Amino acid sequence: MKVTIYGAGYVGLVTAACLAEIGHDVLCIETNAQKLALLEQGQCPIYEPGLEALLERNQRERRLRFTNNGIEGALFAQVQFIAVGTPSAEDESADLTAVYAVAKTIATHIKESVVIVNKSTVPVGTAKAVKAYVDEILQARAVSLDVQVVSNPEFLKEGVAVDDCLQPDRIIVGVEQVAAEQRLKSLYAPLIQDKPEKWVCMDPASAELTKYASNAMLATRISFMNELSHLAGSTGADIDLVKVGMGMDPRIGRLFLNAGCGYGGSCFPKDVRALLKTGEQHGVDLPLMKATEHANQRQKQALVDKVERVLQGQLQGKTIAVWGLAFKPQTDDIREAPSRVLCEALWQKGAIVQAYDPVAMPNFTQAYPGHTQLKLTQTAAQALEGAVLLVIVTEWDEFKKADLFNIATSLSKPYVIDGRNIWQPQAAAAAGLQYYGIGRGLTV
Repeated sequence: MKVTIYGAGYVGLVTAACLAEIGHDVLCIETNAQKLALLEQGQCPIYEPGLEALLERNQRERRLRFTNNGIEGALFAQVQFIAVGTPSAEDESADLTAVYAVAKTIATHIKESVVIVNKSTVPVGTAKAVKAYVDEILQARAVSLDVQVVSNPEFLKEGVAVDDCLQPDRIIVGVEQVAAEQRLKSLYAPLIQDKPEKWVCMDPASAELTKYASNAMLATRISFMNELSHLAGSTGADIDLVKVGMGMDPRIGRLFLNAGCGYGGSCFPKDVRALLKTGEQHGVDLPLMKATEHANQRQKQALVDKVERVLQGQLQGKTIAVWGLAFKPQTDDIREAPSRVLCEALWQKGAIVQAYDPVAMPNFTQAYPGHTQLKLTQTAAQALEGAVLLVIVTEWDEFKKADLFNIATSLSKPYVIDGRNIWQPQAAAAAGLQYYGIGRGLTV
């Protein structure tokens, strides 16, 4: 089946590569000249395990092409995916400018009936609004075509997105007509042929809300545990042990119960805010969502507060080691990462940040070009040299396996603030470290 995908960002690129991998003929539209040039050379512009190999193979076998020609995309296929960004607008609502721009391109140039598949994360009611917008353009063209707008939210986790796409736990489609559902079911057939129960069909509004509800639920679990970590730390309890006890309850489960220094990335923060805005627009108060957002912002600040207390407010001119800049492991994404809140606060207080991350340092350099208080090192060990304190912000595997004794001797003061609870307090203490985790009974 021929497929057009507008947007070679995180979602669009993974979707394009995976649909090509299962045999479809995919044309991906990307207007960013720098990104397009990399893709045409067979290079992957983002860090995502397994993605570059898929891109290379499917381009070589001519199942996947990239272009900046939106008109060519509109004429190429009967299934057209919108996978552009929907960042937060100034009022915290989802900015749908790019979504409508793609819809306009499609409606202006198509010559046959198509199914428009909205893969972007959009507020409830967007499919209906885009359908009306497309119909208006077709009417102005005096063209009679059957164009269906379908919601097909993505559930990709950065770091394992390729597996999520090729081995989905569910595929949700929101449709108004059976014919549109059947076309999408044919598209996704190789992914659901052995497990048809993964195919979930509903109306577009419910599909749109399902995406926001899923992310909001996960964000709420994180903020709930982070909030409990403050109580645990103040009472001598260990939030990691509490997590184990809670997770054994099958009604709760073990996922997303890790206390830490807050969530970030391109999804949870903006989706929680967009959901709040949708509630506001419909006159529905969502106090739990407000609390989730507030708790997350407070948690990001908690690392800064701990550093100040450990160093007794004396940060001016001090070198502080930071391990981890990405918002989570297995990605180079630093959007709304806790590391940014930490570093910006440390710089404001006169400290020098000596940081290391396995893959996210180029993005950090781009975000803070030429910053005089930022030094990025080639190894984690180098980040410790001359530092009075180590802050762990991202739970990369190499940090979990680090030699605690070497860390204790490399730091000028043996202080560690573990923002992800990757080490056991007893082991850290045995190595000579003065260790402070999140909600683990050792507080500052």
